[in-house]
Amino acid sequence: MSAVSEYIEQHQQEFISRLREAVEIASVSGEIERRPQVIKMGHWLKAQLEGLGGHVRMIDIGTQQLEGHTVALPPVILAQVGRDASKKTITIYGHYDVQPAELSDGWHSDPFQLTVEGDVMRGRGSTDDKGPVVGWLNTLSAYTHTNTPLPVNLKFVFEGMEESGSEGLDELVVKESTGFLKDTDAVCISDNYWLTNRKPALTYGLRGVSYFEICVKGPRADLHSGVFGGTVHEPMTDVVKLMSTLVDTDGKITIPGLNEMVEPLSKEELKRYEDMDFDVKEYQDTIADHPITISDDKAKVLMGRMRYPSLSLHGIEGAFSGSGAKTVIPCGVKGKFSIRLVPNMDVDKVEKLVQKHLQSEQKKLNTRNVVEVVQLSGGPAWVADPNHWNFLAAAKAIKTVFGVEPDRTREGGSIPVTLTFDESLKVNVCLLPMGRADDGAHSTNEKLNISNYIQGSKVFAEYLENIAMHD
Repeated sequence: MSAVSEYIEQHQQEFISRLREAVEIASVSGEIERRPQVIKMGHWLKAQLEGLGGHVRMIDIGTQQLEGHTVALPPVILAQVGRDASKKTITIYGHYDVQPAELSDGWHSDPFQLTVEGDVMRGRGSTDDKGPVVGWLNTLSAYTHTNTPLPVNLKFVFEGMEESGSEGLDELVVKESTGFLKDTDAVCISDNYWLTNRKPALTYGLRGVSYFEICVKGPRADLHSGVFGGTVHEPMTDVVKLMSTLVDTDGKITIPGLNEMVEPLSKEELKRYEDMDFDVKEYQDTIADHPITISDDKAKVLMGRMRYPSLSLHGIEGAFSGSGAKTVIPCGVKGKFSIRLVPNMDVDKVEKLVQKHLQSEQKKLNTRNVVEVVQLSGGPAWVADPNHWNFLAAAKAIKTVFGVEPDRTREGGSIPVTLTFDESLKVNVCLLPMGRADDGAHSTNEKLNISNYIQGSKVFAEYLENIAMHD
């Protein structure tokens, strides 16, 4: 082992204590009473970085309205370690806010107290995203205390609003693309997870998302079905029929023109899916007690999750959903659905195709209700070159530490700031996950394995060394 890796190995307890300190700060960005804790967490990170030789700025990004009050947004931390013009500069992104958590939600212990049982550390934020963020502090500590020169210049962008929409971050990244971030050679983000619990992964793509509502308005108020049933066009009937035209039971999107936007599958990419360490039955057993996947073919299931668009029906607002029987005709309902987008699917074009399709289907209903289709939000997909030197450096680091080649994956979810870094800095972005598939981010009893935490800190160090060796 290098001196840096050996230091990380020998100081595990110190690094666990550092993560414990971070988890104890209940930095829930979405709760007004815990907003001061988010700001406290930002100052904790500032002190840590300064103690490791970082030049740190805390950027005030203003205020927001939350629960009827005007509250300060947590600062974005911009930090730099190293200013050697002969070395590459890597920008690291992470977030220091977390999801809400209460013991009464079903946690085995206080979610804001890090508990250790064997190889498992449990606590809110342990894997999302305090573990990876603190992992970078561990790596810096190892370089500092072994008097090993950093092989690259490092810049850090740490925010405190990721779990609440990253308000203000995109604008700051774009602004700083000609300032603090302008000499960035590549970006690394550790805010996702391995595909399984066995094998490390590198992620080179994320799906985007467009969220829609079908709003159907009928009578002025809810009606008694015994009095008015059979005499009026019912909003609920219309919205159910319209939503049924969007997707088949096998997951195929039935909106004309959408599937034609998808880039054809290459032999190289298909082989990636065929070679991934993934078991369909194991995946299925985690979500149901009976067969439920669209196929038993590994590559088909993986591509359904990663490379093809999907359309999901989420719910109907305004409809009766309580227990018992209520014979009401709702006066108005909203059907909610979203489309996960892949590269080459333009958000505006997708909206137009959705509108065109639903307008056509509405005419077939011959309804007198008022129907409106609204896109509530939309963000495009992101994909990077997995053969770029940034990915090759990360892959070599994983091979050195874990002894295996990582899977190259694309994720079904979205990390919007990834695309912002890509487009504003015009550099490669690599997603280098620390945690496993079963870490339970956003869930009760969120965890991070000590082995992933310590080995992941070593991977970060090896990654930097490999970048320095690239011409």
